[in-house]
Amino acid sequence: MKIDILTLFPDIALAPLSESIIKRAQDKGIVEIQAHQLRDWAEGNYKKCDDYPYGGGVGLVLKPEPIFKAIDDLRQPNSRVLLMTPQGKAYKQSDAQRLSTECEHLIFICGHYEGVDHRVVEALVDEEISIGDFVLTNGAIAAAVIIDSIVRLLPGALGDDQSSVEESFSDPNLLEAPSYTKPAEFRGLQVPDILLSGHHGKIAEWRQEQAQLRTQQNRPDLSS
Repeated sequence: MKIDILTLFPDIALAPLSESIIKRAQDKGIVEIQAHQLRDWAEGNYKKCDDYPYGGGVGLVLKPEPIFKAIDDLRQPNSRVLLMTPQGKAYKQSDAQRLSTECEHLIFICGHYEGVDHRVVEALVDEEISIGDFVLTNGAIAAAVIIDSIVRLLPGALGDDQSSVEESFSDPNLLEAPSYTKPAEFRGLQVPDILLSGHHGKIAEWRQEQAQLRTQQNRPDLSS
């Protein structure tokens, strides 16, 4: 997979993608990730990428010209263009699974200030995506989150591919059960006896029950 990130802040986008699982995936050639400085496609001495909105209002809007030029240069026949925006569709694990299997080339447009000129959405964007009902400093942070969620699902990215199958949101209506490791007793807190029993059938039943309980406690909206 190839991923291009279009942003005013390439370092912000790349920082969390340069460690751990995502770094190893890049080293193995599973994914190629590049962050591009939007100003490289801007014109004029100051490489201006934003301006005041028509009709008034606070803040600045990213101009269409540099974004259109960048997409013209980066887009391939198999590309899918994603815009990071609070106005987008809520992102879910099912979207990560879909993008990891159906797409060979992803281009992320990272919003900033008061967003992007809407002609970018009308003419260039395949999907508008939001990672939650809150506002971030810029879309590069959201892009890094989404890229992480996609890349870890690519074959070979995890040490054990089964790991991505058995975690939270692999079932969209159920959170993952609690996990424990050694020591069996720590500061008076005990690992549940069932996990020490070696009875795999009963352990599976316990994990299912605990997953349902945690979902009811923390995310009742998933089972509603």
